[in-house]
Amino acid sequence: MNTRRLLLSALVAVSLAGCGGPRAFTRGTYEDPNTIEMLGDRFNENDLQLIAKKMAESLANAPRFAQPPPQGAALPIVLVGKLRNSTSEHIDMRSLGDKIQTALAQTGRFALVDQQARQDIAEEYEYQQSGYVNPNAAKAPGQQASVDFLMTGDLASIIQEVGRDKLVYYKMTAKLNDVRTGTIAWTDEKQIRKKFEKQGVSW
Repeated sequence: MNTRRLLLSALVAVSLAGCGGPRAFTRGTYEDPNTIEMLGDRFNENDLQLIAKKMAESLANAPRFAQPPPQGAALPIVLVGKLRNSTSEHIDMRSLGDKIQTALAQTGRFALVDQQARQDIAEEYEYQQSGYVNPNAAKAPGQQASVDFLMTGDLASIIQEVGRDKLVYYKMTAKLNDVRTGTIAWTDEKQIRKKFEKQGVSW
């Protein structure tokens, strides 16, 4: 009898250990990155995609840029500069800037200059002028393209929470600044509003 009780107790202990032991994500599948799926109330990849798409399409269709330049004329050169995060969340604004830059390039209406690459190129100039590179093949400063427009932006949010309901509102405002005159050549905003309901989480 005692043996049966001991065996039963051991089986129960093993079963409980299996249920309450460490958990890990061990199985997965590839998903369409364009699929809208909200698993939480934070800024997500779909918000990023919506903002980038809106800004690129709006800028490409603006009266000043809607028509391709004449044959042989250079495309307007744009630098996506600093995008400010005015929300209370930690948001990767560099990824947002890269997404906007990619979307602008895909319109075929603009030539793009990358801010980080400029710094890396400046360091490469120094190396090529250091004597380690064949002087006849070394590249030097003075031939880079001059940026025509600088894009800046600000991402803000408003959060309302009452009882079980939560509303999250994001507003991204972007501006294209004419580098020569300092005037705003274009500006637009993208608004995102999401509603959530608090629910219990089970394992």
